[in-house]
Amino acid sequence: MGEQQKTQRVLDDGHPGEARGTVARGAEPMAAYSESESPSADDRLMEEVCERGNLQQALKRVKANKGAPGVDGMTVQALPAYLREHWPTIRASLLNGTYKPQPVRRVEIPKPDGGGVRKLGIPSALDRFIQQAVLQVLQRQWDPTFSESSYGFRPGRSAHQAVAKAQSYIQAGHCWVVDLDLEKFFDRVSHDILMSRVAKRASDRRVLKLIRSFLTAGVLENGLVGATDEGTPQGGPLSPLLSNLLLDDLDRELERRGLRFARYADDCNVYVRSERAGQRVMAGLKAFLTSRLKLKVNDAKSAVARPHTRKFLGFTFLNRAQTKRRIAPKALDRFKDRVRELTQRTRGISIEQLMGRLKRYLTGWRGYFGFCETPSALQRLDEWVRRRVRCVFWKQWGNSPNRFRELTVRGVARDLAAQTVGSPHAAWRLSNSPALKLALTNRYLGSLGLPSLRP
Repeated sequence: MGEQQKTQRVLDDGHPGEARGTVARGAEPMAAYSESESPSADDRLMEEVCERGNLQQALKRVKANKGAPGVDGMTVQALPAYLREHWPTIRASLLNGTYKPQPVRRVEIPKPDGGGVRKLGIPSALDRFIQQAVLQVLQRQWDPTFSESSYGFRPGRSAHQAVAKAQSYIQAGHCWVVDLDLEKFFDRVSHDILMSRVAKRASDRRVLKLIRSFLTAGVLENGLVGATDEGTPQGGPLSPLLSNLLLDDLDRELERRGLRFARYADDCNVYVRSERAGQRVMAGLKAFLTSRLKLKVNDAKSAVARPHTRKFLGFTFLNRAQTKRRIAPKALDRFKDRVRELTQRTRGISIEQLMGRLKRYLTGWRGYFGFCETPSALQRLDEWVRRRVRCVFWKQWGNSPNRFRELTVRGVARDLAAQTVGSPHAAWRLSNSPALKLALTNRYLGSLGLPSLRP
């Protein structure tokens, strides 16, 4: 029996051999339910969570997502073997409502806009697996009830759809945007308010207890475990669904007021026809978020403004008769900063390694920002990237004799090669010279694996 088949068998009905007998002799969870936690005939969510097909799908997803180890150091690769040995006990604790998650491991990553760091909470591999299994059951029930204007972390929905919806509102004449930024949203979610929303949709006490235990598991930071009395840590599979559940209140309030909006996670834009209407909406939403959800609007990052002066999910819009999507200036700056970083750290790595790094980044970036409707911007970026790469070649060629040889071998006339090598200009200036363009053509760079950003 293969390793995958063994794991699937364990997830279905326990560990083969002695463990199976252990479950039958008393660890079988139905015998361990307390009277208060025994599920009703109509509410057996935890049984759905522990259903074989759901668990197999959860394990497959967690393995595909990879991710760093949690506080226990267990890798995702080691998870299947751990489950084969311990699943009967884990399953029993889930079904009798006694499972205890481990604290999350705090990791800080720079925010894309350079405005500080974003704190992630990395659950253990086992907790990620269990969260994923819970997510799959709850998402099937909850997602169909969410607003049509909510696009973040939902099956079949994307940031591109949210941007296109915003574009359609602007094109229809709603030329003012109420750009809401929720201050430290994931860090300040009230557990009590969130759990009250969960309890309205799920009455299985074991599931409610498990979700709250994930929220309050604590955070390991600087070697110490701190309590978590608010917030839903970014990094766990359940966090996006819980954030959508809480912000569904905001969506319903916006719909009740007849407003046009697009929301992606905690990034929400409301589109109105006048600045006065926008100011009125902003004031009303601040009061609603503060009183109803105990959330705060970040005044420094929120505004009522023309859409072309604001960014939404990395895009902004051209202020023309025909509204078009374009890449936001800050997104362009981040792109160039990242490419500079990749092409500056070239000491000790080969051109093949550099091309591999660039290919991974450029392919992903193009897949997202290729959604823009300004092909000239992509063309300029494409030319700029190739200039950066030519600059790398020039530096790696080193001294003048080697540079002369590399140019002539690649078809550059000896006079032009000598003139280029003897130039007093720096590498960046020379990277745009006729000699380097001839020696390192776009076709040649493409043959090395450098993808094009051109439309």
